[in-house]
Amino acid sequence: MTDKHALILPNKGQTATAIHLIDKAGLPDFIKSLSTPQRAALAAQKFEAEGYSYAIVPDGDHWFVVSGVANVNSLSSWCMAKLAEVLPPGTYRRAGGEPGVALYGWVTGQYKFDRYRSDPGEDGPRILLTKEVKAIDTALAEAAATALVRDLVNTPAEDMGPAQLEHEAQLIAKAHGAEFKVTHGDALERGFPMVHGVGRAAARSHAPRMIELHWGDPKHPRIALVGKGVCFDSGGLDIKPSSGMLLMKKDMGGAAHALALAQLVMQAQLKVRLHLLIPAVENAISGNAFRPGDVLRSRKGLTVEIGNTDAEGRLVLGDALTRAGEEGPELVIDFATLTGAARVAVGPDLPALFTRRDETADEMLKSGAANDDKCWRLPLFDGYREYLKSDVADISNNSSNGFAGASVAALFLDRFVPEGTDWAHFDTFAWRPAAKPGRPKGGDALGLRAAWGLLKGRYG
Repeated sequence: MTDKHALILPNKGQTATAIHLIDKAGLPDFIKSLSTPQRAALAAQKFEAEGYSYAIVPDGDHWFVVSGVANVNSLSSWCMAKLAEVLPPGTYRRAGGEPGVALYGWVTGQYKFDRYRSDPGEDGPRILLTKEVKAIDTALAEAAATALVRDLVNTPAEDMGPAQLEHEAQLIAKAHGAEFKVTHGDALERGFPMVHGVGRAAARSHAPRMIELHWGDPKHPRIALVGKGVCFDSGGLDIKPSSGMLLMKKDMGGAAHALALAQLVMQAQLKVRLHLLIPAVENAISGNAFRPGDVLRSRKGLTVEIGNTDAEGRLVLGDALTRAGEEGPELVIDFATLTGAARVAVGPDLPALFTRRDETADEMLKSGAANDDKCWRLPLFDGYREYLKSDVADISNNSSNGFAGASVAALFLDRFVPEGTDWAHFDTFAWRPAAKPGRPKGGDALGLRAAWGLLKGRYG
């Protein structure tokens, strides 16, 4: 990615190209303010102030930019993102106002994943100036967290297995002085038997592990962030078709979200005692892979019948959520690319949100709307718990029918969160199938800023 620290700078009157943001209501008056040649240039480019449209207008020996927005008095994170992608490299400032929340999209619009390209084709940064100096660090921190999610998710599984995910988490822990712990081998089998069971068939280089990070004053409120770290999901012995396997490098997207959110918490020095947990595995196929019909014992002591080895994410999360609960957190948030059913229900752009408490759902939904990171609540309906009944074990990992798949998966997780604990579960896609301004195709953060807004509101 382009050096994000150079993409937003304080406005100190330096030379810069002006950007005029215009909505349809203000277009007639703006046109009146132009010279005849400038009006002709605008007309030649058929500029009508449509969202994300733009035009280049001559201004003596220089030029300025005109860009359409829905409402010039209520900007979104994305209203200048297209400009950050298409304008020539250089320095820019908004004319007649400040970019505000659009600072974030200005940075994320210049994200590129070019790790594997022999010629990245970098053509220099687009720098945006602002007088709202305090907003710079906030925008850069959130954009950096988003870039972290994108980088981790976009990296192929061979280079982003459990060991590499551990390395990334360790770098962040070290940067913020956090305590870091990894459980693997025999200790993993004893302490986190479902994590071990899911990951035991992988090659030694991709062996399963539980990654934990502790940070903050133990006297502060305890919160836990948990992320599904299935670095590749073949489906196990219930093997996925090739079309379903193609994007499974993104199945650690929940871990990427949790890690990025932990980074934001530590950077902002929130007054919390943070516990990050990432069960990192590869759901592979070999002679010792766990099988349909097997019964796994969980860290909590519940036995789980395996109805489908492709429903493995909830297994590793079950052990991680149990461990999180042992610290007595007042809030638990988990992220997981958990079910295709959630994508059928709400599509790729809306993470499905499950909470025990209505007030937490309301808080999260409002935060998502305020931060241009909307999510959609789905039900934790007690009536569907019977779908997880097993004839031989305490619970099954697979629904007895095809109904309400996302809710049933969330109800499985609910069994491993202590009663009474405030808990939010994001069933996120972590992937953008088509590019939008500020949001390129590929790995993406969906639900991250919603959760961050809630944490800032409670603990900031």
